[in-house]
Amino acid sequence: MPRGAKKGHKGRGKQFSNPEEIDRQMRAQREKEENGGAEKESASESEEESSSDDESESRKRSGVEGLIEIENPNRVSQKNKKVTEVDVAAPRVLSRREREEIEKQKSKERYMKLHLEGKTEQARADLARLAIIKKQREEAARKREELRKEKEAEEAKAKQ
Repeated sequence: MPRGAKKGHKGRGKQFSNPEEIDRQMRAQREKEENGGAEKESASESEEESSSDDESESRKRSGVEGLIEIENPNRVSQKNKKVTEVDVAAPRVLSRREREEIEKQKSKERYMKLHLEGKTEQARADLARLAIIKKQREEAARKREELRKEKEAEEAKAKQ
């Protein structure tokens, strides 16, 4: 076990800078110092972007991968789309849950429409129940009216 200064983590690999990358950074720094930085800053950024694309290709082919061609059908590479490539007008493909939710809402709306028209069994049962209640209330109102008239007739006889 080493003593003294801290050592790196055991399994971690060492990263070395690519000599081409070092040269590119040195050139960009010199140009920046010579031109005041403002004008070449945007150019160096675009240069960095183009070189980062080259670096990603070299990273893909680092080590043994550069020697062996591997085609993995299960590997899906991330493809970035530009804003100009995205088609907003294209119809969106719905997931199964979204489709089921929409179907459920539509069927509920259809049922409510039929219910309001009185074409469902529940609506018929409700209307029948309402008709019975309406008849009971009419009979109760008729009885109250008869009792009131009898009461008035008795009061009129009592006064005479």
